[in-house]
Amino acid sequence: MLQLAYFGAYIVFAPIAGAFMRRYGYKKGIHLGLTLYSLGAIFFWPSAKFKKYGGFVGCTFVIGCGLSCLEVAANSYITVLGTPRYAAMRLNISQGFQGIASFAGPLIASTYFFKGKNATTLDTVQWVYLAVSGLGVMLNVLFFFCNLPEITEEALTRELTAMDGKAAADVGPFYKQYRCILGFVAQTCYVGAQVGVAAFTVNYLVDQGVGVSHSHASLMFAFCQLTFTGGRFFGAALLRFIDTAFLLSTYGVACMACCLGVALGTGNGGIASLYLLFFFESICYPCIFTLGTKGLGRHTKRGSGLIVMVRARTSCIL
Repeated sequence: MLQLAYFGAYIVFAPIAGAFMRRYGYKKGIHLGLTLYSLGAIFFWPSAKFKKYGGFVGCTFVIGCGLSCLEVAANSYITVLGTPRYAAMRLNISQGFQGIASFAGPLIASTYFFKGKNATTLDTVQWVYLAVSGLGVMLNVLFFFCNLPEITEEALTRELTAMDGKAAADVGPFYKQYRCILGFVAQTCYVGAQVGVAAFTVNYLVDQGVGVSHSHASLMFAFCQLTFTGGRFFGAALLRFIDTAFLLSTYGVACMACCLGVALGTGNGGIASLYLLFFFESICYPCIFTLGTKGLGRHTKRGSGLIVMVRARTSCIL
C-alpha cells in the first residue's frame, strides 16, 4: 500500500504538475511541490503518535505528489535552462546527487534510527519527518526570495525556431510530437528494467553461492547504488564531449551485454556483471528524458509531466 500510494501519486499528479507549470511557471511549480512535500511530512507526526497506518499511507501519497511536482519542475527546468547541447550533462550532474542520497540515506537510517529501542517504536520516525518538513519549509522560503528566470512556452518556441532556422513558430499539436511519444516508450522500458534489476539484486547476490549472507548482500546492494552514482557523474563528464544519443546508444548496448553476463554468469563473474550493469544504467534515465523533451517548444512542460509519470506507472505494475 505504501508503494502504491507513493508511485500512484506520480501517476495522478505528474500530468497535473505539468499543466500547472504550463499556466503558472516553474517557480510556482517548485513552491507547490515543496508545500505538498512539507505537508505530507508534518502529518507523519500525528500518524506516528496515534499509530494510524492509514495516516502513513495518506501522508506517503501527499509526499509523492509533492515529489512528482518537484521532479517535473526540476528536470524540465534544468533541461531548458541553458544551451540544449549540454542539457543531458546538466541533468546527469543534478541527478547524481540523488544517487548519493539513495546510498547514504539507508546507511544513516540503519545506523542511527532503527537500532535498539528505535527498532520497535515510532519515536525516531516522528522527529525525522518533523526535520524533513522543516527543511521543506526552509527551502520554500529560500526559493521565494530566489530570482529564478522564468522560461515561457513562447520563449521555448522562439528558441526552437531559431535553432531550426525556420519562420514557423508552431511545433504542431502535442499528439504529433513523436520524439516525446517514443521517449515515453523508451523510458517505460528502461524504468521497468532498472526497477526489476534493483528488486532482485539482494536475492541474486545470495543465490550466487559465494557465501554472501542477506545482510552482506544488502551492503553490497548499497555499493551497487554507489557504482550507479559514480557512473552518472562519469557519464556527465563524457556528455561534455560526446553526443547524447550516441552515448545513450552505447550505454544501452553495454547494458544488454551486462544483462547477459548476469543471466548466464556464475559466481563472482555474474556479480561483476551486475556491478557493471548498475554503472551503465546510470545515464539512461536523464538522457532519455532529455531526448524525449528535446524540441517540444510550447509542449515542453506537458511532455516532461508525461515522461516523469512513466517511473511511477512502471513501478506500480512491477
